[in-house]
Amino acid sequence: MSVDHAEEADGVEAAAAATVQTYPVAPGVRLNVRSGPGTNFTIVRVLPEGSHVPIFCQSPGTTVTGPYGTSKIWDNIDDGEYVSDAYVLTGSDGYVASRCG
Repeated sequence: MSVDHAEEADGVEAAAAATVQTYPVAPGVRLNVRSGPGTNFTIVRVLPEGSHVPIFCQSPGTTVTGPYGTSKIWDNIDDGEYVSDAYVLTGSDGYVASRCG
């Protein structure tokens, strides 16, 4: 019985993960991932060229100019990890996800 529950839980987690949309980072860009929504926050890692990122929520922050225009929107891509929306192809100049709480 516990095996069935484990399989059900895995299926639910897989379905939840599948519903999160990812967006491409600008071609040829190694993108800095920061600990908060701005250039004043620490770089926690660098995404390799060709990366796609999920956007869990978005926050206003430092204005950045990138390949997709100038934006003050920062995308939360993981717990405590943000990238400038000016480097992510979302198809919009505005918010595409809820604002981070």
